[in-house]
Amino acid sequence: MAAESTLALSLVEEFVSGLQDSKAKDAAKGVKDGKFTVLQLVEALGSSLTSSQPHTRARGVHLLSEVLQECYGDLTEREVEVLIAFYENRLKDHYVVTPPVLKGLKALTKCTNLPPGSAVSMLRSVFQDIHVQVRLSYCTFKLKGLGADFVFGFVQSMDGERDPRNLLLAFQIAKNLIHGGYDLGKFTEELFEVTSCYFPIDFSPPPNDPHGITREELVQALRAVLTGTPKFAEFLLPLLIEKLDSDVQSAKLDSLQTLVRNSCLAVCLQLKQELTGLWTSVRREVFQTSSEKIESAGLAALTALTSCLSRSVLSSDSEDSLSTFLDFILKDCKHHLCEPDLKLVWPSAKLLQAACSASTRASHIITVAVMPSLLEQYNNRTQCSHRRTLLEVVQRFIHSVKNCQSSDNDESVLLAFREALCSIVFSALSESNSSLQITATSVLTSLAQQAGLLVESDIELALDHLTRLLLTEEDDRVSLAVVECAGALAQLHPALVITKLIPKLKKEMFTGKLLKISRILSTGTHTSMRQRCLSALAAVSIQPSVVQESTPVLLEVLRSAHTGNLAKKMLFLFIGVCLQIQRALPKCVFVSVFFFFVNAFDLFAQCRAYFLMRCVWLPFRLAGQTASRAVSLFLDGDVSFLPDNSFPSHMQLLKVFVKYRLQVEVPQIDKLLSALEEMSCACSHPLSYTSAAKCFAGLVNKKPQGDSLDSCACPQVAKALLLRYHPLFTTLTDKLFSLLDDADLGPMAADGFSLLMSDSTDVLNRACHADVRIMYRQRFFSENSAKLVQGFNAAPQEKKPNYLKALSNIVNKLPKQVQVTELPALLSLLLEALSCPDQDIHLSTLSCLEPVLVNPPQVLIQQLEALINRLLALISSPAMSVRIASLSCISTLSHFPVLPFRARVLRALAKPLDDKKRLVRREAVQARGEWFLLGSPGGR
Repeated sequence: MAAESTLALSLVEEFVSGLQDSKAKDAAKGVKDGKFTVLQLVEALGSSLTSSQPHTRARGVHLLSEVLQECYGDLTEREVEVLIAFYENRLKDHYVVTPPVLKGLKALTKCTNLPPGSAVSMLRSVFQDIHVQVRLSYCTFKLKGLGADFVFGFVQSMDGERDPRNLLLAFQIAKNLIHGGYDLGKFTEELFEVTSCYFPIDFSPPPNDPHGITREELVQALRAVLTGTPKFAEFLLPLLIEKLDSDVQSAKLDSLQTLVRNSCLAVCLQLKQELTGLWTSVRREVFQTSSEKIESAGLAALTALTSCLSRSVLSSDSEDSLSTFLDFILKDCKHHLCEPDLKLVWPSAKLLQAACSASTRASHIITVAVMPSLLEQYNNRTQCSHRRTLLEVVQRFIHSVKNCQSSDNDESVLLAFREALCSIVFSALSESNSSLQITATSVLTSLAQQAGLLVESDIELALDHLTRLLLTEEDDRVSLAVVECAGALAQLHPALVITKLIPKLKKEMFTGKLLKISRILSTGTHTSMRQRCLSALAAVSIQPSVVQESTPVLLEVLRSAHTGNLAKKMLFLFIGVCLQIQRALPKCVFVSVFFFFVNAFDLFAQCRAYFLMRCVWLPFRLAGQTASRAVSLFLDGDVSFLPDNSFPSHMQLLKVFVKYRLQVEVPQIDKLLSALEEMSCACSHPLSYTSAAKCFAGLVNKKPQGDSLDSCACPQVAKALLLRYHPLFTTLTDKLFSLLDDADLGPMAADGFSLLMSDSTDVLNRACHADVRIMYRQRFFSENSAKLVQGFNAAPQEKKPNYLKALSNIVNKLPKQVQVTELPALLSLLLEALSCPDQDIHLSTLSCLEPVLVNPPQVLIQQLEALINRLLALISSPAMSVRIASLSCISTLSHFPVLPFRARVLRALAKPLDDKKRLVRREAVQARGEWFLLGSPGGR
């Protein structure tokens, strides 16, 4: 026993007096290992708990609470009872003791042997003895026996709270009280008032808030409380109407968003007599607001409210709340629809459509009341602008009806108006007004998307109208609308599109005016017409059955245009068509369609760009077959597989080889590499030798390890080897380093480092299945930065700019976090780079410095004068980008201890204020303003 007491006393002394927090874990371990009990630890804490110093008592309680956090599961009921009595007594102690006491009480609430009534006792003590806002955290089970007293105690604790952490917890507790079946009793209104006083939430978290509490969290937590029980109805609805009637935009928005909650609507329906006032407030916000957010929230609230009313249960003697509510809306809005030239048409239509989309019942009531009037208005009006407005309103109602349907196969409430709707649409398509035609195509699309509104004869007539507009209207907006509508019809009615639309387009393209190539080349009219037809074919190529019919037409179009400017135009159109078909079809279907194109190899020749793009995901067998043919064609001139044994000389075949996956075997690769190497070194045609070099590098990057790879290494594959960490890469980079001292090749060698570190756009990247290892840039930098520094120090003065440019090119491509870590060691070279005459080096170096200046290392602080001198010199650079970057760095430097330089910098910044470039002047104003604040009473 003496040894146990000694150990406990030793741990208490080291924790309380020695302030060694780690001893709490040792004490907990001692309890778990049975070396002493919790009560023995309390006895050892005796002198600490009775000390006259509050902080000593707090440390003692802190140790006990930390132990309980680890050991609460092993306590007996008697031990728990003693500890609760101890902690309840300590709640009356000095306020510095309160936090560890609450921590201990929280641990005790987790005990399985919690004595009956102890939870109530702990909570009553908390309410009685803590008179400041503290972080509430306690067990809420077994508390219902307190009844309304518990609610009253909670209200008292929460009243006046301002800390967002405590508020969030308080809202959560209030929600638990409401949903947990606690008796609110006579304190229902008090609970509502103590929480609703925070509505709407006006909280902006401070910068770098360590707690991470957001306004949205508080809003959602408070909203859950206010809408949590029907008992709040008589208080909530007047509150929301009051906030809606205020001039505070955020209060309006929050009130409307609160109304959208189903729980809130269930509460509001307890006060149906208040719905008139609620409708009046929502109507006003939609009619008069200048905020799109508030208008959208108002419409969403109206939809939600109508939906909730639609679900209310009707009895034989009860009033139909939905019909009554919709009568209010129709009375206030319907008459505005008869005034299509007035500004209240659209707000009224939006309100009616919001209610219409809420439920099938609501859509029936509103559609029956509104649609006949709209159709009559359209037929009676003669001005196209009025007709267009009415047609747009009709389209919105069609969308609203569709949104409220439970499934696409439900019978539409618009079925009774089918013939009248088709009549006005076809009438509008026959008009000469472009805007009316465009609107009509949108309405036609909406009708087609609802089952039963268009029968087969309607679809056929619609396709006739669309074909006529496509071939006769010259307005591009009309053509685009027609193409989109045709695509929608093809999705739903592919058979009719195949029989009605495609034959007419084909006939017009090959037997009509478009056949006359000479006229096409002399004027752009027919080319534009053919473009429309091609776009329409692409738009309708959505279903596989349509693709089977449209593909031969597309191929025939491209074959017919094989010379001159028309060929180029048609080629680009055709590539666009292919992309359109790819987006529309499943991948497996598109592969078969694509190879239908490729097998016609004359199309492959003209569509090489599109073909190369597709090579990256071809299946292995097809990729291998295509690679084999391409190699035979390049090395041996084998054109036997091509139509008519023909091949266009301008085709970029080389890039085919490097687009495939690593696993695809390229035949005759050694012979191919040899030919590519010779072509890249001996050819004088820039595009040819560049393509050969890229192809060579791509193949080497994917070539397996071994002697065959080692023997083919040459300078142009340095990047290919860098990406895959090949050992030979060091040999090639050393050669590149040596060229920095060459009088003629030094600048080009420095630029070569930018190529090594940059992302490749067409060959050496993951999209083309290149072998790219992670963090290759960081590895290259760590292995070669010392070589650059040594080379710079040893180089003659006239060669130093080459090293600086190489360093800048390397560092500028490193990730920002690596720059911040590594740049301090290279600071002297970077400052030197700012003094060299090369503007590219200036810009690259400034880009490297900017992230470091945000959190500068000590070595940079020591070089402030040198850095400021170089930056001030660059604000007069001939390059605008350099002037802007240097001014940005100078602005950032104002946060450093630079007060001695203030006057000189301000004088220098006067000149760029008159710079001829606006962006430079703007940056100068920003920098000068920052430096002016230095040393001022309200500044830094």
